[in-house]
Formats: sequence, structure tokens, C-alpha cells
Amino acid sequence: MSTFISEPGTRLGGRYRLEDRINASDGWAAWMAIDETLARPVTVLTFAPGFPRIREVVTAARAASRLTDARLAQVFDVEEEWDHAYIVMEWVAGDSLDDLLADGPLDPAHGAEIVAEGAEALAVAHAAGLAHLCLTTDSLRWTPGGGVKVLGLGIDAALSGATADDPELADTRGLGMLLYAALTAHWPGPDNPTLPPAPMADGRPRSPRQVCAGVPASIDEVACQALFQRDRRRGPPLTTPALLADALAEVIPAPLAPPPAAPTAPRTIGYASPGGPSGPGAGRQYWSQADDFAGGTAGGGAGGAAGTRPEPRPSRPPRGGRSSTDKPGANRAVIAAVAVIVLAAIGIGAWSLNRHTATHSPGGQASHSAQPSGSASAATLTPVSAHGFDVYGSGSSDENDQFAPLAIDGNPSTDWYTQFYLNNPVFGGLKPGTGLILDMGKPVKLSSVQVMFGPSVGADVAIEVGNSNVRAKSTLATFTTVAKATDIGGTHTFQATGSATGRYVLIWFTKLPPLAGSSTKFEAQIYNIVVRGSG
Repeated sequence: MSTFISEPGTRLGGRYRLEDRINASDGWAAWMAIDETLARPVTVLTFAPGFPRIREVVTAARAASRLTDARLAQVFDVEEEWDHAYIVMEWVAGDSLDDLLADGPLDPAHGAEIVAEGAEALAVAHAAGLAHLCLTTDSLRWTPGGGVKVLGLGIDAALSGATADDPELADTRGLGMLLYAALTAHWPGPDNPTLPPAPMADGRPRSPRQVCAGVPASIDEVACQALFQRDRRRGPPLTTPALLADALAEVIPAPLAPPPAAPTAPRTIGYASPGGPSGPGAGRQYWSQADDFAGGTAGGGAGGAAGTRPEPRPSRPPRGGRSSTDKPGANRAVIAAVAVIVLAAIGIGAWSLNRHTATHSPGGQASHSAQPSGSASAATLTPVSAHGFDVYGSGSSDENDQFAPLAIDGNPSTDWYTQFYLNNPVFGGLKPGTGLILDMGKPVKLSSVQVMFGPSVGADVAIEVGNSNVRAKSTLATFTTVAKATDIGGTHTFQATGSATGRYVLIWFTKLPPLAGSSTKFEAQIYNIVVRGSG
């Protein structure tokens, strides 16, 4: 069956607008879509008329929706009408294990940690009676926040009709294959479309240490126990994901020093099919992969966004948080500390001179000016929410939307940041602008907007107001500019002019400052925002 019920632009359930078909197989298709009610990207599965396993897939999706572990991709909505069934799932941004292995094996400790996280998540699923059964290198994703997501729980097996007599053992072996791949960049089973087959000896794959130098003996032993079900020297056999997670926790070495930085932005985002990349749009790359654009490469050239392979983390961050190593080119904690010190110095200097508000001038020195006569009485307005606002992206681009709330949390040590771009401060020559949009909850008239940017000078920024947050070029055209500044950094106070009102406040970048310590990478950061006005 190849005639699907939907096409780009179709709205399902009155709210899910299909954008790009990212994968397809016989009887089903996966789409990147926009939830227009919540203004966020989602993954949607649709089915051809008469697809024989719709009931099984819908049942699996309903079961998966009851699990809330943050490491499992979430199911948001299910429509089970036979002729118009669809499933709405979390849109997971990040590098798949397959992406991470494009340049060769991972650091053994990091590869083991990724698989251990996946094993812990599947242990939660098995405790609830659910299994995966179709693990591939596209089933695990390393997210921009420095964590792991497992995609396709139960659903991939229902799509393909896979079953197992012992689901826990099947998933443990599947995890063993993923660990083997992470350690060697070879696949120990059949039919992987991207990795070379594992070298064989006596009818079975050679151990990871025989394929790739530098794999610790303890991690090699756990991989072989999970994959080949060899007897263990101590402890019970590794027959469940929970036992595998425990065994890996015992052998993953603690890093001796803070590791190099990990990437800020994902390379690949989407939905992986049960059998790996295939079909129209499979493995499609979006804004954060420079190779999608003419002349743009991750290593140089005409410019573009880029990402690097993640390195081991010193410790697991709290669920939903980010480790201090998830930034390219600089340690985020150091950047935050520098920003706070700069702001403190600016504030003390300005207070001692005139007790006026300080802003960071293009030359890197504090400048000050009196507040307008009406600003002293303006109220502080609290945004309801914040989101990345990239109207020039390829549907899925959201400029790290998941970190946008950090710009309005009142904490000067947490921040939202754009993807980083190479060789050109105007977004690598890929687009003219991007921004962060604040929902004020009601129409407001601005008096001032104080923004705590990163410490690097060089941003060109406008403050605009409007009445729509739909991520589209046509929306941008309806906004009114009330303030702007060039070559700024640190804390800057924008004084609004005019009488324009609107529910949404847009902080719009047309040029990015350089990353600290780099002359070729450009990225914007916002640590804090204070909005004043009336409404």
C-alpha cells in the first residue's frame, strides 16, 4: 500500500498540521507536524486505508502514553477511527546513535553511559509490562540537554509485527547490539543500512576489544555478556535491561577531569522507522546540519550551523536539566560566571557615578543614561512563556526552544541560546534573523525591556511587539519595532518608543556575537529578561 490518507498541509483533529514526511514504509508514514494549539512540533504517524496492524499500533501507543519517564519519547494523542487513525508523539531533537557513529566509535565510557541510560528507561517500561523489541541505532537519541531518549517503545514492534517469547531478553540483546555498535562503529547483527558488519570469528562477531583498541576489559565483558549471553564471572546473567543497567553502572569509569564540551544543537531530528532509515525523507537533516546548505560544512566553507560529537559527562544532570558540558567552545558555567561578574562590575560602577541604569556599550565599557520620565512608574510585566522563534527554519527549526524558559526564570546563571553558526555573524549566511518570543498573556504597551545577553559584544537586536506567535514569515511582517540596538552585549536596556501594543514581545537578532574565545563561531545567549510597561 502506498497511497496515504494525508499530504503536507493536511490538518488532523483540527490542530495537527502535517509539514514534512520524514519516513515511510508499507502502509504507514511518519510526519513532522505542528500542533497549532500549543505551537510546538510533534511527530505524527498516519496509515494507509486498510493497514492491517492499525489496532495493534493504536493499542501499543495507548499503553506507551501511560509511561512518564522523561527518557522515553512521549505519546500525546491517539485517534483510532479505522479509516483516519493517527498517533501524535513527542518530536525528539538530537543526534541518534547512528549520527554519533558517523565519525567512528564513541569514547567507551560515553558509549556505555548512553546505553546504560537506555537500559534504565527500558527497565521502567518492562516494569509496566511494555517492551521495545525493535532496537536500532536510530532508537537512541542524545538530546541537546545532554540526556538520552528512547524512541518507538512498543509502536515500532507493532508497526513491523515483531514479537518475542522473552521480551526482556530480546531487549537486553538489542541493547547489547547497541553497546557493541557504540564501542566499535560496527553492527553485530544483520541488515544495518549505515554501519559495516562486525568482523566474525568462529561464526560470531569478534569482541569489541578485538575490533577497536582502547575498549576497557570490564566494558567489553559486559557487552559480550549482554549480546552473547555468556556466563558472568560474578552476579546473575544479564537477561533484563535492569540487570544490564546495573552491570554498566559498575564498570563505567568516572572521568578524571572535566571533559571537552558537547554540542549545543542537534544534527538530526525526526522519527526512526523500525528497520532503520528508509523511505522518502528518512534521516532528513535540518537547520542544525550545515551540509544541508550550499557551501556550508561543519568544518568550514561558506558558513552554516554546526555540531560536534558529544564527549563523556562528569555526572548525569538532573532530569530535564543540562550538564555544564553541553556547549561548544566554552564551559557554560564559566560563561555564566563571567557574565555575572561583568554585570556586577557594570552595576557598581554605574551606581557609584550616577545611580543610573548601566548598559554594555559596543566597546565593552559601561555606559549610562537617565531613564525616561515615564519609566519609573512602569510596572514590571511577567511573561507567561517563552519560545524560540525561527521563521526561516525548515519546519522543525526552533532555535533550542526547549531552553527558552530559562531566559525568563529569573536565574542569571541559566540561559537560552541559539544554535551556533560558522564563519559569518549573520547566521552563517543561511538566513537573515531569528529570535525569542515572549507571550505576555495579554496586550501590553512597552516602556522598556532589559536583556541580559552573554558577555560577548556584537549582537544587532530589535524589540518588536505583535499579536501572533505563529512561526511564519507572514507573522514577522505584522510586528512593530519599538526599540533596537547594534553591536551590544552584556546587559542592555531597550527604551521603547511609539504607542504600539501587542500580546507578544519579540527579541529579534539580525547579527550574532562571537562565542567566547572563537572568531569563527557565532551564537546569541539570553540569561534574563525584565519587561516593563502597562497592560
